[in-house]
Amino acid sequence: QVQLVESGGGLVQAGDSLRLSCAASGRTFSNFGMAWFRQAPGKERELVAATTWSGFSTYYADSVKGRFTISRDNAKNMLYLQMNSLKPEDTAVYYCAACVRRDGNYGTRVEQYDYWGQGSQVTVSS
Repeated sequence: QVQLVESGGGLVQAGDSLRLSCAASGRTFSNFGMAWFRQAPGKERELVAATTWSGFSTYYADSVKGRFTISRDNAKNMLYLQMNSLKPEDTAVYYCAACVRRDGNYGTRVEQYDYWGQGSQVTVSS
């Protein structure tokens, strides 16, 4: 089992920055690919950013490229998402997710992730 707990969400204005954190426990964090997903009301959950076990390879959705940065600290069992230049369309619940079946690589689909956090609300006002 893996437990994931997100923190750092909140209400901000357009153009502001936020940093989401995800604390992992239960299994060897450095073995997993990790990702951030988001889900806005009435929309499907979508992949925002992902990283391999080492953090050397990352993926970003086109909508966040150049604005968001995913990173991890395996010594602290932590995953982060730095979000800059936030837009109202970034408003969503953000979820941390762990992929334990792909030998440390990340997946790009929801069904490839085995463990999820409870979600953290990010609201960006215009």
